[in-house]
Amino acid sequence: MRVLIATDAWRPQINGVVRSLERMIEAAPDFGATAAALTPEGFRQIGLPSYPDIRLALATRRALAARIADFAPDHIHIATEGPIGWLARAVCLAQKRPFTTSYHTRFPQYVAARWPIPESWSYGLLRRFHAPASAVMVSTPTVEAELSGHGFSNIVRWGRGVDLGLFHPRPQSLLDLPRPIFLSVGRVAVEKNLDAFLSLRLPGSKVVVGDGPARGDLQRAYPDAHFLGTREGEDLAGIYASCDVFVFPSLTDTFGIVLLEAAASGLPVAAFPVQGPSDVFAGSEAAVLDEDLRKAAMRALRIPRELPLELASRHSWHASAAQFYGHIRSVAQQAGFVPQEGLTTAGAGGAPLKAFASGRGGEGRVRRQHQPA
Repeated sequence: MRVLIATDAWRPQINGVVRSLERMIEAAPDFGATAAALTPEGFRQIGLPSYPDIRLALATRRALAARIADFAPDHIHIATEGPIGWLARAVCLAQKRPFTTSYHTRFPQYVAARWPIPESWSYGLLRRFHAPASAVMVSTPTVEAELSGHGFSNIVRWGRGVDLGLFHPRPQSLLDLPRPIFLSVGRVAVEKNLDAFLSLRLPGSKVVVGDGPARGDLQRAYPDAHFLGTREGEDLAGIYASCDVFVFPSLTDTFGIVLLEAAASGLPVAAFPVQGPSDVFAGSEAAVLDEDLRKAAMRALRIPRELPLELASRHSWHASAAQFYGHIRSVAQQAGFVPQEGLTTAGAGGAPLKAFASGRGGEGRVRRQHQPA
């Protein structure tokens, strides 16, 4: 089965959406699929207003339809609600092709944090975007309930995972700073609410990993904090393992993959009791969720590291991909794109589906998109 993932979020962006989609593409062969990403690459682009690092494609429906035809997918998954997402949606509707979507970002709250636009307007636009989808994938029960309350339908669950081979405790610290070290990782932008972390009266050191449009202002406002910029791979994993508490001040994230990365590194978490942290740490004592973020950060220092490690061990990317491709398989079967026989549904333990007819050699890698004529 050939799966095309249409997304406005892609490299060089570094965020949870990109990481999730990359993982799904890498995992495709395990579920008998060939997957590729349809991204802004190759199209003329402009920077998102107030956030120029995010590039938006200036494409036409005809150009996008040509790329879709070139890949000849059995199924299209639309991951984002940007220009690529809207154009892919238009192509699917014109061709009467069923498709799935996913809801990663609470855009109504993000937009309201930047411009005086009522959240109800944004939810109305998003509801229109997702309404024709055969399934709308969301990460947590809280997001599902929120969207259902705003009139969304066909909602299914798609959880997230963490790379336990990369993120784990390490014997040596990369940071020579006064302890305890409080860490925050993510996009440095207004919607991440970093002021709530950086303004806390905490002992030791505060470290921020990531970049974004608010970095300059925050560095000037909080000169005692340590801004390390964008880090990836072993470098990022080593920084996680070098700290004592992970502080997650966001009020708008639907999940927060960084929460799992921190937990896998043995870091207890301090956060507000909002969706994202509330879902990830439900039934666990690996985090302190409190309206008083300073109180949460100080109490988190007393959490044994075994607790976040145990929580992280329950979240694998394989289980995440089993859900993702399970939903896609179900929609494609109902549309007649793949046969019913020879397939099994992934169970609760994340057992893989039997392979589709396609081979496995080299599949799942992101193919380079053709340049437009």
